[in-house]
Amino acid sequence: MFPRLAYLRWMHDRQAAAAVDLGSSDQRLGDALDRLEPLPDPPDGHDLRARLAAELDVAPAQVLVTAGASHANVIAAATALTGSRREVLVETPGYEPLSGTPRGLGATVRTFERPAADGFALDPDRVSAALTDETAHVAVTDRHNPSGRRADPVTLEVVAAAARDRGARLLVDEVYAPFDLGPADRPGLGGGTAAGLEGTVVTGSVTKFLGLGDLRIGWLVADEGFVERARDVVAHVPALAGTSERLAARAFADRAGQVERARRRAVGNAARLAAFVDGRDDLDGTVHEACPFAFVAHREADGDAVAEAAWAAGVLVVPGRFFGLPSRFRLGATADGPTTERGLAALGRVLDAL
Repeated sequence: MFPRLAYLRWMHDRQAAAAVDLGSSDQRLGDALDRLEPLPDPPDGHDLRARLAAELDVAPAQVLVTAGASHANVIAAATALTGSRREVLVETPGYEPLSGTPRGLGATVRTFERPAADGFALDPDRVSAALTDETAHVAVTDRHNPSGRRADPVTLEVVAAAARDRGARLLVDEVYAPFDLGPADRPGLGGGTAAGLEGTVVTGSVTKFLGLGDLRIGWLVADEGFVERARDVVAHVPALAGTSERLAARAFADRAGQVERARRRAVGNAARLAAFVDGRDDLDGTVHEACPFAFVAHREADGDAVAEAAWAAGVLVVPGRFFGLPSRFRLGATADGPTTERGLAALGRVLDAL
Protein backbone atom coordinates (compact mmCIF):
# COMPACT_ATOMS: atom_id res chain seq x y z
CA MET A 1 0.00 0.00 0.00
CA PHE A 2 2.66 2.50 1.01
CA PRO A 3 5.36 3.22 -1.59
CA ARG A 4 9.02 3.07 -0.65
CA LEU A 5 10.29 6.52 0.27
CA ALA A 6 13.48 6.36 -1.77
CA TYR A 7 15.05 9.46 -0.23
CA LEU A 8 14.68 8.29 3.38
CA ARG A 9 15.95 4.80 2.55
CA TRP A 10 18.91 6.23 0.66
CA MET A 11 19.83 8.57 3.54
CA HIS A 12 19.42 5.88 6.18
CA ASP A 13 21.87 3.63 4.37
CA ARG A 14 24.53 6.34 4.12
CA GLN A 15 24.43 8.66 7.13
CA ALA A 16 26.22 6.33 9.55
CA ALA A 17 28.81 5.31 6.94
CA ALA A 18 29.72 8.81 5.72
CA ALA A 19 33.13 10.10 6.69
CA VAL A 20 31.86 13.61 5.97
CA ASP A 21 28.12 14.32 6.30
CA LEU A 22 27.03 17.31 4.21
CA GLY A 23 23.63 15.78 3.49
CA SER A 24 21.87 15.92 6.85
CA SER A 25 19.84 18.99 7.77
CA ASP A 26 19.30 18.41 11.50
CA GLN A 27 21.72 20.31 13.72
CA ARG A 28 24.07 18.05 15.62
CA LEU A 29 24.18 19.81 18.98
CA GLY A 30 24.82 16.74 21.12
CA ASP A 31 22.92 13.79 22.55
CA ALA A 32 19.42 14.80 23.67
CA LEU A 33 19.62 12.97 26.99
CA ASP A 34 23.03 14.42 27.80
CA ARG A 35 21.70 17.92 27.09
CA LEU A 36 18.38 17.68 28.89
CA GLU A 37 18.82 15.17 31.72
CA PRO A 38 20.72 17.70 33.91
CA LEU A 39 17.92 20.28 33.55
CA PRO A 40 15.18 20.36 36.19
CA ASP A 41 11.56 19.65 35.40
CA PRO A 42 9.58 22.86 34.89
CA PRO A 43 8.19 24.09 38.22
CA ASP A 44 4.67 24.13 36.77
CA GLY A 45 4.85 20.55 35.51
CA HIS A 46 5.57 19.10 32.10
CA ASP A 47 2.35 19.67 30.15
CA LEU A 48 4.02 19.78 26.75
CA ARG A 49 0.81 20.56 24.88
CA ALA A 50 0.32 23.72 26.95
CA ARG A 51 3.92 24.75 26.38
CA LEU A 52 3.63 24.22 22.64
CA ALA A 53 0.38 26.20 22.56
CA ALA A 54 2.11 29.10 24.29
CA GLU A 55 5.09 28.81 21.92
CA LEU A 56 2.83 28.90 18.84
CA ASP A 57 0.34 31.41 20.26
CA VAL A 58 -2.72 29.16 19.92
CA ALA A 59 -5.15 27.47 22.32
CA PRO A 60 -4.07 24.10 23.79
CA ALA A 61 -7.11 22.46 22.15
CA GLN A 62 -5.54 23.33 18.77
CA VAL A 63 -2.38 21.33 19.48
CA LEU A 64 -1.72 17.64 19.07
CA VAL A 65 1.65 16.39 20.34
CA THR A 66 3.13 13.81 17.98
CA ALA A 67 6.17 11.56 17.63
CA GLY A 68 8.00 13.99 15.36
CA ALA A 69 7.00 15.93 12.26
CA SER A 70 6.82 12.80 10.07
CA HIS A 71 4.22 11.35 12.45
CA ALA A 72 2.37 14.68 12.38
CA ASN A 73 2.37 14.74 8.56
CA VAL A 74 0.96 11.21 8.35
CA ILE A 75 -1.79 12.13 10.79
CA ALA A 76 -2.52 15.39 8.96
CA ALA A 77 -2.82 13.65 5.59
CA ALA A 78 -4.97 10.83 6.94
CA THR A 79 -7.27 13.30 8.71
CA ALA A 80 -7.63 15.54 5.65
CA LEU A 81 -8.44 12.50 3.48
CA THR A 82 -11.22 11.13 5.73
CA GLY A 83 -13.87 12.94 3.67
CA SER A 84 -14.88 12.48 0.05
CA ARG A 85 -11.95 14.41 -1.39
CA ARG A 86 -9.10 12.17 -2.49
CA GLU A 87 -6.60 14.55 -4.08
CA VAL A 88 -3.51 16.20 -2.60
CA LEU A 89 -1.60 19.07 -4.20
CA VAL A 90 2.14 19.17 -3.41
CA GLU A 91 4.97 21.55 -4.31
CA THR A 92 7.83 20.47 -6.58
CA PRO A 93 10.73 20.32 -6.04
CA GLY A 94 9.73 19.06 -2.64
CA TYR A 95 10.08 16.66 0.25
CA GLU A 96 9.19 13.17 -0.94
CA PRO A 97 7.07 12.00 2.06
CA LEU A 98 4.59 14.84 1.51
CA SER A 99 3.60 13.12 -1.73
CA GLY A 100 4.48 9.50 -0.90
CA THR A 101 2.40 9.29 2.27
CA PRO A 102 -0.85 10.51 0.66
CA ARG A 103 -0.29 8.00 -2.18
CA GLY A 104 -0.02 5.30 0.45
CA LEU A 105 -3.33 6.47 1.85
CA GLY A 106 -4.97 6.11 -1.56
CA ALA A 107 -4.89 9.75 -2.63
CA THR A 108 -4.20 11.08 -6.11
CA VAL A 109 -1.18 13.38 -5.89
CA ARG A 110 -0.79 16.35 -8.19
CA THR A 111 1.96 18.97 -8.14
CA PHE A 112 2.57 22.66 -8.71
CA GLU A 113 5.97 24.16 -9.44
CA ARG A 114 8.29 26.28 -7.37
CA PRO A 115 10.69 26.97 -10.27
CA ALA A 116 14.41 27.48 -9.81
CA ALA A 117 14.15 30.43 -12.17
CA ASP A 118 11.93 32.16 -9.58
CA GLY A 119 14.27 31.34 -6.73
CA PHE A 120 11.88 28.55 -5.63
CA ALA A 121 9.35 31.15 -4.47
CA LEU A 122 5.87 30.03 -3.42
CA ASP A 123 3.53 31.50 -6.07
CA PRO A 124 -0.16 31.68 -5.06
CA ASP A 125 -1.20 31.88 -8.71
CA ARG A 126 0.41 28.51 -9.44
CA VAL A 127 -1.40 26.99 -6.49
CA SER A 128 -4.74 28.49 -7.50
CA ALA A 129 -4.36 27.23 -11.05
CA ALA A 130 -3.70 23.69 -9.84
CA LEU A 131 -6.50 23.44 -7.26
CA THR A 132 -9.59 21.39 -8.09
CA ASP A 133 -12.84 20.60 -6.33
CA GLU A 134 -11.29 17.24 -5.33
CA THR A 135 -8.32 18.73 -3.49
CA ALA A 136 -8.23 17.80 0.19
CA HIS A 137 -5.11 19.74 1.09
CA VAL A 138 -2.19 21.67 -0.37
CA ALA A 139 1.20 20.68 1.11
CA VAL A 140 4.13 23.09 1.31
CA THR A 141 7.30 23.40 3.38
CA ASP A 142 8.47 26.64 4.99
CA ARG A 143 11.43 27.08 4.88
CA HIS A 144 11.18 25.31 1.56
CA ASN A 145 12.83 21.91 1.57
CA PRO A 146 15.21 21.63 -0.29
CA SER A 147 16.05 25.27 -1.16
CA GLY A 148 15.65 27.03 2.19
CA ARG A 149 13.45 29.79 0.68
CA ARG A 150 10.98 31.34 3.14
CA ALA A 151 7.45 32.31 2.21
CA ASP A 152 6.32 35.62 3.64
CA PRO A 153 3.19 35.59 5.85
CA VAL A 154 1.07 37.41 3.28
CA THR A 155 1.85 34.77 0.64
CA LEU A 156 0.85 31.99 3.02
CA GLU A 157 -2.39 33.81 3.82
CA VAL A 158 -3.21 34.14 0.11
CA VAL A 159 -2.47 30.45 -0.53
CA ALA A 160 -4.56 29.44 2.50
CA ALA A 161 -7.43 31.58 1.24
CA ALA A 162 -7.21 30.05 -2.23
CA ALA A 163 -7.36 26.57 -0.71
CA ARG A 164 -10.31 27.51 1.52
CA ASP A 165 -12.21 28.90 -1.47
CA ARG A 166 -12.07 25.43 -3.03
CA GLY A 167 -12.94 23.65 0.21
CA ALA A 168 -9.36 22.47 0.86
CA ARG A 169 -6.79 23.10 3.58
CA LEU A 170 -3.21 24.30 3.54
CA LEU A 171 -0.64 22.05 5.23
CA VAL A 172 2.59 23.85 6.16
CA ASP A 173 5.49 21.68 7.30
CA GLU A 174 7.50 24.09 9.46
CA VAL A 175 10.39 21.93 10.63
CA TYR A 176 12.82 24.46 9.09
CA ALA A 177 10.92 27.64 10.00
CA PRO A 178 13.04 28.38 13.12
CA PHE A 179 16.13 28.83 10.93
CA ASP A 180 15.62 32.58 10.91
CA LEU A 181 17.10 35.85 12.13
CA GLY A 182 13.85 37.31 13.45
CA PRO A 183 13.45 38.30 17.11
CA ALA A 184 14.09 35.31 19.35
CA ASP A 185 10.77 35.83 21.14
CA ARG A 186 8.69 35.43 17.98
CA PRO A 187 6.33 32.40 18.01
CA GLY A 188 7.71 29.22 16.51
CA LEU A 189 11.10 29.22 18.26
CA GLY A 190 11.76 32.68 16.89
CA GLY A 191 11.14 31.81 13.27
CA GLY A 192 7.49 32.78 12.99
CA THR A 193 4.67 30.38 12.19
CA ALA A 194 1.46 29.97 10.20
CA ALA A 195 -0.16 28.32 13.23
CA GLY A 196 -3.61 29.78 13.81
CA LEU A 197 -4.08 30.82 10.18
CA GLU A 198 -7.63 29.95 9.13
CA GLY A 199 -7.92 26.65 7.26
CA THR A 200 -4.26 25.81 7.87
CA VAL A 201 -2.61 22.77 9.44
CA VAL A 202 0.93 23.33 10.72
CA THR A 203 3.41 20.62 11.60
CA GLY A 204 6.81 20.92 13.23
CA SER A 205 9.30 19.25 15.53
CA VAL A 206 12.32 19.68 17.79
CA THR A 207 14.46 17.63 15.40
CA LYS A 208 16.04 19.99 12.88
CA PHE A 209 16.66 23.37 14.53
CA LEU A 210 17.05 22.26 18.15
CA GLY A 211 18.83 19.05 17.16
CA LEU A 212 16.69 16.92 19.48
CA GLY A 213 15.75 14.20 17.01
CA ASP A 214 16.37 11.49 19.61
CA LEU A 215 13.20 12.60 21.41
CA ARG A 216 10.89 12.04 18.42
CA ILE A 217 8.70 14.96 19.48
CA GLY A 218 6.63 17.03 17.07
CA TRP A 219 3.28 18.72 16.78
CA LEU A 220 0.24 19.30 14.65
CA VAL A 221 -1.67 22.58 14.99
CA ALA A 222 -5.06 23.25 13.43
CA ASP A 223 -8.59 24.27 14.35
CA GLU A 224 -10.15 22.31 17.19
CA GLY A 225 -12.41 20.26 14.91
CA PHE A 226 -9.50 19.04 12.80
CA VAL A 227 -7.45 18.22 15.89
CA GLU A 228 -10.32 16.20 17.37
CA ARG A 229 -10.60 14.16 14.16
CA ALA A 230 -6.82 13.75 14.16
CA ARG A 231 -7.01 12.17 17.61
CA ASP A 232 -9.10 9.38 16.11
CA VAL A 233 -6.35 8.79 13.54
CA VAL A 234 -3.66 8.72 16.25
CA ALA A 235 -5.46 5.79 17.87
CA HIS A 236 -4.42 3.71 14.83
CA VAL A 237 -0.76 4.83 14.84
CA PRO A 238 0.25 5.57 18.46
CA ALA A 239 3.95 6.30 18.83
CA LEU A 240 4.46 8.97 21.48
CA ALA A 241 6.70 8.24 24.48
CA GLY A 242 5.95 9.91 27.80
CA THR A 243 9.65 10.17 28.65
CA SER A 244 10.24 12.13 25.44
CA GLU A 245 7.39 14.49 26.33
CA ARG A 246 8.94 15.13 29.73
CA LEU A 247 12.38 15.85 28.28
CA ALA A 248 10.89 18.09 25.59
CA ALA A 249 9.08 20.06 28.29
CA ARG A 250 12.48 20.68 29.88
CA ALA A 251 13.77 21.95 26.54
CA PHE A 252 10.90 24.42 26.20
CA ALA A 253 11.32 25.53 29.82
CA ASP A 254 14.93 26.35 28.86
CA ARG A 255 13.71 27.89 25.60
CA ALA A 256 16.04 30.90 25.60
CA GLY A 257 19.15 28.79 26.12
CA GLN A 258 18.16 26.14 23.59
CA VAL A 259 17.21 28.68 20.90
CA GLU A 260 20.32 30.79 21.41
CA ARG A 261 22.61 27.79 21.05
CA ALA A 262 20.77 26.45 18.00
CA ARG A 263 20.65 29.83 16.29
CA ARG A 264 24.33 30.49 16.88
CA ARG A 265 25.17 27.17 15.20
CA ALA A 266 22.79 27.79 12.28
CA VAL A 267 23.96 31.35 11.60
CA GLY A 268 27.63 30.39 11.70
CA ASN A 269 27.21 27.43 9.39
CA ALA A 270 24.99 29.35 6.98
CA ALA A 271 27.80 31.88 6.63
CA ARG A 272 30.34 29.10 6.06
CA LEU A 273 28.12 27.47 3.46
CA ALA A 274 27.44 30.78 1.70
CA ALA A 275 31.16 31.56 1.53
CA PHE A 276 31.81 28.12 0.04
CA VAL A 277 29.09 28.36 -2.63
CA ASP A 278 29.83 32.00 -3.50
CA GLY A 279 33.53 31.29 -3.69
CA ARG A 280 33.22 28.67 -6.43
CA ASP A 281 32.55 29.59 -10.04
CA ASP A 282 31.34 26.05 -10.77
CA LEU A 283 28.34 26.28 -8.38
CA ASP A 284 25.05 28.14 -8.71
CA GLY A 285 22.65 28.51 -5.82
CA THR A 286 21.47 30.67 -2.96
CA VAL A 287 22.24 30.15 0.70
CA HIS A 288 19.52 32.01 2.57
CA GLU A 289 20.34 33.97 5.69
CA ALA A 290 20.56 31.83 8.85
CA CYS A 291 19.76 28.70 6.83
CA PRO A 292 22.54 26.07 6.88
CA PHE A 293 21.30 24.10 3.89
CA ALA A 294 20.94 24.95 0.21
CA PHE A 295 19.94 23.45 -3.14
CA VAL A 296 22.76 24.08 -5.60
CA ALA A 297 23.73 23.19 -9.16
CA HIS A 298 27.11 22.37 -10.64
CA ARG A 299 27.85 24.13 -13.93
CA GLU A 300 28.66 20.85 -15.73
CA ALA A 301 27.67 17.81 -13.63
CA ASP A 302 24.15 16.87 -12.57
CA GLY A 303 23.20 16.11 -8.99
CA ASP A 304 23.76 12.37 -9.27
CA ALA A 305 27.22 12.80 -10.75
CA VAL A 306 28.22 15.17 -7.96
CA ALA A 307 26.73 12.92 -5.27
CA GLU A 308 28.44 9.80 -6.66
CA ALA A 309 31.83 11.51 -6.91
CA ALA A 310 31.43 12.89 -3.40
CA TRP A 311 30.41 9.52 -1.98
CA ALA A 312 33.45 7.86 -3.54
CA ALA A 313 35.48 10.27 -1.41
CA GLY A 314 33.40 9.60 1.70
CA VAL A 315 31.38 12.83 1.46
CA LEU A 316 27.59 12.68 1.70
CA VAL A 317 25.50 15.15 -0.34
CA VAL A 318 21.94 14.52 -1.54
CA PRO A 319 21.06 14.17 -5.24
CA GLY A 320 18.34 16.54 -6.37
CA ARG A 321 16.33 13.74 -7.99
CA PHE A 322 14.97 12.88 -4.54
CA PHE A 323 13.31 16.30 -4.53
CA GLY A 324 12.22 16.22 -8.17
CA LEU A 325 15.06 18.26 -9.70
CA PRO A 326 17.95 16.00 -10.86
CA SER A 327 20.13 18.89 -12.02
CA ARG A 328 20.78 19.98 -8.42
CA PHE A 329 22.00 18.59 -5.12
CA ARG A 330 21.33 19.58 -1.52
CA LEU A 331 24.08 20.60 0.86
CA GLY A 332 23.63 20.68 4.64
CA ALA A 333 26.11 22.21 7.10
CA THR A 334 24.97 21.23 10.58
CA ALA A 335 28.01 20.03 12.54
CA ASP A 336 30.25 22.22 14.70
CA GLY A 337 32.22 24.93 12.91
CA PRO A 338 35.60 23.19 12.50
CA THR A 339 33.95 19.95 11.36
CA THR A 340 31.84 21.85 8.85
CA GLU A 341 34.88 23.67 7.49
CA ARG A 342 36.78 20.40 7.07
CA GLY A 343 33.75 18.87 5.34
CA LEU A 344 33.39 21.75 2.90
CA ALA A 345 37.11 21.60 2.14
CA ALA A 346 36.74 17.87 1.37
CA LEU A 347 33.81 18.59 -0.94
CA GLY A 348 35.82 21.33 -2.62
CA ARG A 349 38.52 18.80 -3.50
CA VAL A 350 35.85 16.52 -4.98
CA LEU A 351 34.46 19.35 -7.10
CA ASP A 352 37.95 20.36 -8.23
CA ALA A 353 38.44 16.84 -9.61
CA LEU A 354 35.20 16.72 -11.61
